[in-house]
Amino acid sequence: MTSSIFFSLSELAYMMAMVAYITYLVLKRKGIGIAATGITIFGFSAQTLAIIQRWIDSYSIKIVYEVDLFSKLLHSAPFSNLYESLILFVWTMILFYLIIEFRYKNRSFGAFVTPIAGLALLFTNLTGMSKEIQPLMPALQSNWLIAHVILSFIAYGTFALSFSTAIMYLIITTEKRDEGFYIFWTLSVGLFLIVLIAMALDFMTFRIAFSTPESFIKSYLFRATFLNQSKGIAAFSYIVASGILFVLWRFGYLIKKELLSFSISTEVLDDITYKSISIGFPIFGLGGIIFGGVWASQAWGTYWSWDPKETWSLITWLVYAIYLHARFMKGWRGKKVVVLAAIGFFTVIFTYLGVNLLLSGLHAYGEL
Repeated sequence: MTSSIFFSLSELAYMMAMVAYITYLVLKRKGIGIAATGITIFGFSAQTLAIIQRWIDSYSIKIVYEVDLFSKLLHSAPFSNLYESLILFVWTMILFYLIIEFRYKNRSFGAFVTPIAGLALLFTNLTGMSKEIQPLMPALQSNWLIAHVILSFIAYGTFALSFSTAIMYLIITTEKRDEGFYIFWTLSVGLFLIVLIAMALDFMTFRIAFSTPESFIKSYLFRATFLNQSKGIAAFSYIVASGILFVLWRFGYLIKKELLSFSISTEVLDDITYKSISIGFPIFGLGGIIFGGVWASQAWGTYWSWDPKETWSLITWLVYAIYLHARFMKGWRGKKVVVLAAIGFFTVIFTYLGVNLLLSGLHAYGEL
């Protein structure tokens, strides 16, 4: 079997798992929860096999100049373009999620983690980004590639997990609908849901393969809904989106009720959020910034050039540094420090996708 078949199986499994976890959260049927976990494990296994197979395939395609076997294996790592890095992001996030599920014996986290995986996978399919194995450009032919990329995405996976538990914490601890923290989590969940639905409608409407994600963003993203040529459809889309946000805001207490029925304590959620960031923060600092700087020095002759990706990576690092400082040194606990964890993940998203797709710079190869 080829890596594309394994990737397709894993994508289908994660989509099914997302539906199963959300259904489990609503119906609280043990059998549905067990099925959701089983589907997730199957998807993770298929994705692992796909990555291994793609690495094997890359070994004979990407590098033709290397003589040293170790260097050739490193340079063949399937993590060098936007598609491969998204796949790695989903893989690391699901890995950490499964560890948390088995560690804390609670499946309700899946309803908040798998939608992020589903959105990432939908993005890879919707944009038509290249999935072909391509020779590495000279800037990527470095032994720092594997360390920089893998460590960065291990950190991204932990940050995604901390975002999920942070939102769950806010849902459980907020009550009044006019409270700022309540509005924050309803907007966060609502926007993720709206973007997921809008992108799915784009996919069903156009089903066009694009040469680059940029061409998709400029020509087709949200064209089935908010940016539709028909003003009536565009207006209706905004009305529906506003309706989704209103329903979440008005009936958010029902989500809180469902979460409380699983006996999830705020202490556990706060602990997972803190530990996830505590693991991801030094890994991101080492792999994403320090190793990235060494790699940049080899590739472009300077450790730091204020490239947009570098700048936003630093902003992301600083947000999580502020979170850890506020929690550890200032003794902050509760909702205000948890909001910092959620904001940190929004900076991660922009650092990873927004910079690559909307800004130019030395990291433009991530668009390919």
